[in-house]
Amino acid sequence: MTDFHGIIPPLLTPRTAHGEIDRAGLAALVDHLVAGGVHGIFVLGSSGEVPYLTNAERDLVLSTAIEAAAGRVPVLVGISEQTTTRVLDEADRLLAIGGDAAVVTTPFYALSDAAEVERHLRTVAAHISVPLFAYDVPVRTHMKMPLDVLVRLAEEGVIAGVKDSSGDDVGFRRLLLATKHLDKFAVFTGHEVVTDGAMLGGAAGIVPGLGNVDPAGYVRIYDAAKAGDWAAVAAEQDRVAALFDITGAATPGRVSAGAAGLGGFKTALQLMGVIGSNRMAEPMEALNAEEAERVREIVAAAGLL
Repeated sequence: MTDFHGIIPPLLTPRTAHGEIDRAGLAALVDHLVAGGVHGIFVLGSSGEVPYLTNAERDLVLSTAIEAAAGRVPVLVGISEQTTTRVLDEADRLLAIGGDAAVVTTPFYALSDAAEVERHLRTVAAHISVPLFAYDVPVRTHMKMPLDVLVRLAEEGVIAGVKDSSGDDVGFRRLLLATKHLDKFAVFTGHEVVTDGAMLGGAAGIVPGLGNVDPAGYVRIYDAAKAGDWAAVAAEQDRVAALFDITGAATPGRVSAGAAGLGGFKTALQLMGVIGSNRMAEPMEALNAEEAERVREIVAAAGLL
C-alpha cells in the first residue's frame, strides 16, 4: 500500500473561456502543485466541481491529471455517485484509466442509515483493487459518517483512511484518538484554516482546496508540524488563513457560495499565471473584474504575486 500522507490538494478543474476542459491549464496546475512540494493529488473531488462534469469530462480530467503527474506523486480518484451500484460502475470506468486510491462518500440522494453506509463501503472496497478512503462530507451528502463504522472498517483494514471535510472538529479528534493504534491508517483534514490544530492532534495530512493556490504554504505547515515547530506552524497557518479571504471576494448575492469559493481559487490562479481563465462550470458564474481586483489584493498581500 502506498504511504498516503502530507499535503494532497483536491485538484481544481480549469476551463477555457469557452467552457471546455482546459487540458493545458490542468497540466500546468498539476506542475504548480508538484513544484510546491505536495505529497499527492486528489482528482475529481468537490473542489474539482465533480457534480458538474459529464462522464466524458471526468475521464478527460483524470487522464490529463495522471499524465501530468507522471508518477511524481500518488493520484487519489474521487468516485462520486448516488448509490453503491453506480459507484461500482464509476469505479470500473475511472480506475481503468488509473489512480493509486479511491475516495468515496456515503450514498447521496438515497436516504441511508449507518448499516447501509457500512455495507456500501465494504462492497466498494471488495470491488476495487486500490486502497479506499472514506470521504466524510455531510455538507454534500447530508449525512455524517458514523464514528463506530469508520473505526470498525479501519481496524478490519477495509478502508485505508478518511478524508474528513465535516467541519466537526470534536468528531475529527475522536476519530484520531480511536484510530491512533493503527499505524497505516491515514486521517486527513479537509480544513483550510485550522490545519495547525489537526496536525497537532495527529492528522496524517491536509487536503486543502486553497492548496491549489498556495501548495508551498501548506507544505511548510506540514513540514513544521512534523518537526515539532508549532510556532512556525501557527504563523504559516495565520498567513494562509488570511489568503482564504479570497473565497469572500465575490459580491454577496451575485454568485452562489460554491461559485464564490472555487471562483476565488480559480481567479487567484489566473492572476498568478497558472491557468488562463477563471471560467466556472454551468450554471455557476465566474468572478468579474471588480471581484478579481479584490482577489488580487489578497493574493499580493500573501506574497504570491
